[in-house]
Amino acid sequence: MSDEPTSADDRFEIGPRVAAAARVAPHQRQRGEPLYRPLRVFAIDPAASRLDGAVATVNVPYEPVAPGPVGALFEVDDYDRERGRHYARLDLNDPFPLMHAGRAPAAADPQFHQQMVYAVASRVYVAFKKALGRNLAWGFTNQTQAQLLIRPHAFVGRNAFYDRDAGEIAFGYFAADSEVVGMNLPGGTIFTCLSHDIVAHETTHALLDGLRAYFAVPTGPDVLAVHEALADLVALFLHFEYRPVVRSAIQRCRGDLRQPSVLADLAQQFGQTTGAGLALRHTLDDLGGGKPTRYDPGLESHALGGILVAAVYEAFTTICQKKTKRVIRLATGGTGQLPNGDLPVDLVDELVDKVGRIATQFLTVCVRAVDYCPTVDIEFGELLRALITADADLVPSDPWAYREALIDAFRRRGIYPAGVPNLSEEALRWEEPAEPLPPIPGLDFAVLKFKGDPASAADIEELRRQACALGKWLVASDAAQRAFGLAAPDPSARIYPPCVESIRTLRRVGPDGQVVFDLVAEVTQRRTGRVSPRGAFFEFTGGATVIVGPEGVVRYVIRKRITNDERLERQRQYMTHAGRRYWARADGALRPASSPFRLLHRPRGAPRRRSRPA
Repeated sequence: MSDEPTSADDRFEIGPRVAAAARVAPHQRQRGEPLYRPLRVFAIDPAASRLDGAVATVNVPYEPVAPGPVGALFEVDDYDRERGRHYARLDLNDPFPLMHAGRAPAAADPQFHQQMVYAVASRVYVAFKKALGRNLAWGFTNQTQAQLLIRPHAFVGRNAFYDRDAGEIAFGYFAADSEVVGMNLPGGTIFTCLSHDIVAHETTHALLDGLRAYFAVPTGPDVLAVHEALADLVALFLHFEYRPVVRSAIQRCRGDLRQPSVLADLAQQFGQTTGAGLALRHTLDDLGGGKPTRYDPGLESHALGGILVAAVYEAFTTICQKKTKRVIRLATGGTGQLPNGDLPVDLVDELVDKVGRIATQFLTVCVRAVDYCPTVDIEFGELLRALITADADLVPSDPWAYREALIDAFRRRGIYPAGVPNLSEEALRWEEPAEPLPPIPGLDFAVLKFKGDPASAADIEELRRQACALGKWLVASDAAQRAFGLAAPDPSARIYPPCVESIRTLRRVGPDGQVVFDLVAEVTQRRTGRVSPRGAFFEFTGGATVIVGPEGVVRYVIRKRITNDERLERQRQYMTHAGRRYWARADGALRPASSPFRLLHRPRGAPRRRSRPA
């Protein structure tokens, strides 16, 4: 990791990201201010038909903004480094944008491009905040930077990526191929910042990096694939907020969302203009009832992540079919057979409502699952366990079998968690610590301090106090260290003291209105290995994600043991073979390559340097 921890005690350390949660502060609405700022966006892609709901109005939470737009969370900086040009900044306080829900959607208007990235990124942030019940921190290397920079016209190239070191999302633009499909102009300019899916995808990368720093360290084939899959799932499920889009898709697929549709092909325009005629992301063709693509760790990260996307989407469509079957029976006089022609308007409205609610539930579960994932070296099977635990922890009763649908979809693709006796829901849920652990002094909610709301810690000092309380409790207890998968620091063996990486509030609202509070913390420990007896050094990390109840009692420990030599060997093999493009050798050590998402989004064999426009 590039961020260096600070010493809090000679027995443990405090990671620099502990304080990051207090640095990000969304605008707090004042009396008399509007709730929302309506802004128009392309809900699908500019290449899609407006009859399919391509244009939508998004209600962005209101905040005072400077020209850019520049708000509390995002700063749109429209400087094109390649051309040395700075486009005029969009002023959303100008009377004309205020009266017309922002700038009119136009592919050739740079100020609409600025509006597009600001509005969609804000919607993604809201979805994460709603699911987790707290303000989210960024994962920038620059610890003084408060806003995520968004550059709509950053470079010429068929790419867009989140860059942790620069604290930005950079969007490329390029000339379409001479042969395209869909409503695209051969040779016309394509702006990745106008794809709703690409903007949502890259914003999700930035938010996930703030939640789990080590998810960007490619220690195995599943790590970056999980990042890609979650980013695609967020982009996919966000589409269901746009009723015209859903209405059009339901009419085309006649209520069967398993069929390929506009909702199932992400980043449509990008794929239609690159000569492939396919979507940028993995298509969901294996949902039509055939044999699904099986998990294969040798697949490229996008393709591997696509298997995970398909599994979750299949579970989603399974629940949709169950919950809409009754409505279709009522609409067809009990036959369940829809007549030829367009579906009745009332039936479509009811299907849109039900499908939209289910999509929001799946989006929420996917985001909440991140808090239940191990802090390092994530695997697909562990994500399944996180999904099951995150949902069951809040909704014990599952009459519609959401969790069963997820388990079955993962099983059909050969995704099996390690260390479980069977695939029952009970076996897949994370367990409480095997050894009873005493409550953690200082982490009882009765003594925690907040800034008016449990979503916001009081200040940086309070966050450091909480992290120190966890660290002191941990190093004083051999049972806790065993439960967390840690080992005694040993300089001769290059095993370092544990580090409290983060500690945050987790607030969830259940279907019955119940509110549940917990703390979620990450504790890591570093160990140094070698790629060969005389080869380069590399960093091997273990530790645990810990869910702490409101009384300071440890409820779950999701660990990766620092002494697991089998896992260390798997990392060594991945770094030197299949995953070597993501690791760089410097000063006798292998370190994660800078900007892994830029590498990930560039096809294999593509040149590392960006070409300048003619």
